Amino acid sequence: MTPLTEATTQATTPPWTQAAVSPPLLQAHGLALQAGPRRLLQALALQVEPGQVWALLGPNGSGKTTLLHALAGLAAPAAGEVRLGGRPIAAWPAGALACWRGLLPQAQSDAFGARVIEIVLQGRHPHLSRWAWEGPADQAAAQAALRAVGLEGLGARDVTTLSGGERQRVAIAALLAQDPRLLLLDEPVAHLDLRHQILLLQHLRRLAGEQGRAVLMSMHDLNLAHRYCTHALVLTGDGAVPQPGLVDAAMAEAPLAAAFGHPVRRVVLDDRVVFVAG
Repeated sequence: MTPLTEATTQATTPPWTQAAVSPPLLQAHGLALQAGPRRLLQALALQVEPGQVWALLGPNGSGKTTLLHALAGLAAPAAGEVRLGGRPIAAWPAGALACWRGLLPQAQSDAFGARVIEIVLQGRHPHLSRWAWEGPADQAAAQAALRAVGLEGLGARDVTTLSGGERQRVAIAALLAQDPRLLLLDEPVAHLDLRHQILLLQHLRRLAGEQGRAVLMSMHDLNLAHRYCTHALVLTGDGAVPQPGLVDAAMAEAPLAAAFGHPVRRVVLDDRVVFVAG
């Protein structure tokens, strides 16, 4: 067998495995968030690497949506800095930023009717020049995104005729078609039935693990968060300093109980960690 040369090693090693030489996909330094007079969190230090899937956990009003918007560059933090790929987020041109990170908002609104495929193709706009139309590659990406969320037969449907869960999956498909390296999702499994919750979380885990993407998503289901995420960040909304980390450490009973204001028991059932209210 011929020994691997340095050039061969570089050519055969996926770029997302070279964490030692590549900057993190996302960094937050000294981040503080404010909601009116209330300080939600302070001094957040967060580093997100390729292959990681993060759960943002916490009660209603703890700042999960506000944090996602700040990390996406859509809202200014009260203090601190956000960097994407080692660059301050303010230094990113809008088009390049939209190709690097994508955000799924918590709610969808349709003022006018449109075909499902047209909504999904909106995710391809950051990849097109100013006056370009979607080409075969964009159509293929949109169809693949619809298949990923189980809507491959609904491309011609009007979005205003869909159920809430179907509309949520269309929005997720648009984010997948956008093909960002960093996916920020605000309650992506809300409105989804159990089967589609599992299918979506499995798909996001594969995107991170096999393609070197990173995922941050707010969630309320502790069991799904622990099962499918590699890391977690528990928010309390009281101005405390969050402690992000590996999912097993971050989702211990004490920090979860403190955040939610209710006892949380962590038990092992059939070799799987399960969370129940105390």
